[in-house]
Amino acid sequence: MTALFLDRSPVVQALLAGTFTWAVTAVGALAVVLARDPGRRILDVLLGFAAGVMIAASFFSLLLPAVEQARAAGGSAWFPVTVGFLLGGGFLAVLDRVLPHLHPSLPVERAEGPRTAWQRSTLLVAAITLHNIPEGLALGVAFGGAALQGGGAGTTLAAAVALTVGIGLQNLPEGMAVALPLRGEGMGRGRAFLYGQASALVEPIAAVGGAAAVLTFRPVLPYALAFAAGAMIYVVVEELIPESHAHGHPDAATAGALSGFAVMMCMDLALG
Repeated sequence: MTALFLDRSPVVQALLAGTFTWAVTAVGALAVVLARDPGRRILDVLLGFAAGVMIAASFFSLLLPAVEQARAAGGSAWFPVTVGFLLGGGFLAVLDRVLPHLHPSLPVERAEGPRTAWQRSTLLVAAITLHNIPEGLALGVAFGGAALQGGGAGTTLAAAVALTVGIGLQNLPEGMAVALPLRGEGMGRGRAFLYGQASALVEPIAAVGGAAAVLTFRPVLPYALAFAAGAMIYVVVEELIPESHAHGHPDAATAGALSGFAVMMCMDLALG
């Protein structure tokens, strides 16, 4: 897969990566068209898997490269990494409060953010879109960082590709998590699919923005890597883990999380 990204500008690489992860989300949403509902237990395992992938990606693909890059620049590694990480979590916390959205397992009366007349379907898409912003940023920052470093300390093209594959894997259940509940509430298959895939359209946009930012302002690279990690960890703790444990299958969801972490860790160590 790495060959697909060779000899392209970092912005184009980020666009390709974001488009790939959006496409995988669309494949997950196709479950409403091509297959029966896999059941709540399986979906909880998949959401746990997604959480594990994001935790591993945050550490191995983002935080460790941020530390290495900060040390290579000759400064104190702890400061940019800590500041970037907390800013990333804070950024998602702000979005969580200003964007109306709804967790799939909750009734529409418990939607978070400002009060709105949005329908349940729109609120569900908004929730998954909120998840996908940090994923797109992480892709863009990784590809931009690989180009800036040219094989030096920190992230590499192979590591950025591994991150792309990992985020793609965990996007499968996210597409299902939007499309299947909407189908269960009586929405048509085609419309439920459209809503499910629409939740990831933000990823190519965020990926391009992340790559452009680090290319324009090279000194922010360790901050940007840690920022993406903090935003992803916020999503895991605030959304994915509670959702995967909300339906009576905590052990299965935890097993999924451990599996996702192991898969992403192996991919990053083997390819990165």
